[in-house]
Amino acid sequence: MKARDTIVAVATPPGKGGVGVVRISGTLVPQIAAALLGGIPPARLARLGTWRDARGGLLDTGLALYFPAPHSYTGEHVLELHGHGGDVSLDALVERIVELGARRARAGEFTERAFLNDKIDLAQAEAIADLIDAGSRRAAQAALRSLQGEFSARVNATRAALTSLRVYVEAAIDFPEEEIDFLGSQELRERLEDVRQRLGSVLKAAEEGAILARGLTIAIAGPPNAGKSTLMNALAGHDVSIVTPVAGTTRDLLRERVQVEGVAVELIDTAGLREVTADAIEAEGMRRAREAIHRADHLLFLVDASEDPQAKAFEIERATLPAGVPVTMVMNKVDLLPRMPDAVAATADAPAVLPISAATGAGLDVLRRHIAALAGLGGEGEGAFSARARHVDALQRAMAHLDAATAQLGGKQGELAALELREAQRELGEVVGDVTSDELLGRIFGSFCIGK
Repeated sequence: MKARDTIVAVATPPGKGGVGVVRISGTLVPQIAAALLGGIPPARLARLGTWRDARGGLLDTGLALYFPAPHSYTGEHVLELHGHGGDVSLDALVERIVELGARRARAGEFTERAFLNDKIDLAQAEAIADLIDAGSRRAAQAALRSLQGEFSARVNATRAALTSLRVYVEAAIDFPEEEIDFLGSQELRERLEDVRQRLGSVLKAAEEGAILARGLTIAIAGPPNAGKSTLMNALAGHDVSIVTPVAGTTRDLLRERVQVEGVAVELIDTAGLREVTADAIEAEGMRRAREAIHRADHLLFLVDASEDPQAKAFEIERATLPAGVPVTMVMNKVDLLPRMPDAVAATADAPAVLPISAATGAGLDVLRRHIAALAGLGGEGEGAFSARARHVDALQRAMAHLDAATAQLGGKQGELAALELREAQRELGEVVGDVTSDELLGRIFGSFCIGK
């Protein structure tokens, strides 16, 4: 065990509740249990107990659960006291435990000790926080998969393949007099391509997992009176935006968090976009709309299909839209047309086109599935795992090192290629926590709740 002091915290949320849990971890747990309960409870069996203050006064009664090291969440001796919920009684119990030698835990310190004591790796530790913070059932399921080790297993499999590649390259460097040109061999090229494909697959899944964990931000934009607010209300399932026949009713940004096909989505209803306006308030609304579009993960650009079947409004705005924000063009008000147009798949030069009627609901099921697909979730989203921006960044850096190694091997620069491969392996080690800094650990575990 790497941590020697004993920590205590309330593990249940503040406020009133039927049950409140106080968690203790560290070397002093047996002594604290003996002083507080009159003896050490049997391992991993719930026992009714009474805890008292230093003068013998009753603090509470409840269940005591004792987990001796190393078979506990933190890898240390752990005692959980399940009493009545309520801030006063729980705070009094924590104060008594502090008197007996423990100190109050920092945010995330229990999980940090689990990591430091090799009970979980860093990606699994972060998955615990993602599970607690999950904004949808799919996000929770993805966090559980990461907690079970699916993300770590894929990273470690890629590391193993990279290790084998490094051994091959460095052996070729150590024996330059061999007649066989190892650095230019077909086998080496195939091994390197295998590692790149493995890493590319993990990177793609991590990018999708990061979106799933934090949710999508989708801006709804388009010309005035295209039906943006009606679509906002339809996707939210209740009236969020004011809807009137008057163009330009929405002047400011309206935000609403919803679940679309199990994906947490922040919808942003924006002011209508047009080329020129003399209204200062409308001009400010359009400025804010364009700012929201630049910050969004995806843009739904609405066009009134009954008034603008050629989508000229989109062509007018197209040059002003940010290149880094993908667009789906939504042809709204198809209920006013003789027949519903067909959907059009995206191409390299044009966005996908989806026909809907926000007023009647026609086409909304297809739009909802499209939004789920934006998060990388086709079908039921089975197999997705949660990830974070730092994981994606580390995997992207690892891929950049692999690309550099490919170039160096092409020029028969074995030593430089070996250096790039080592750096790629180090980046993968950062994902699971084999290579990390105290500052990074502080940022990660400082974002956890107290008691976890």
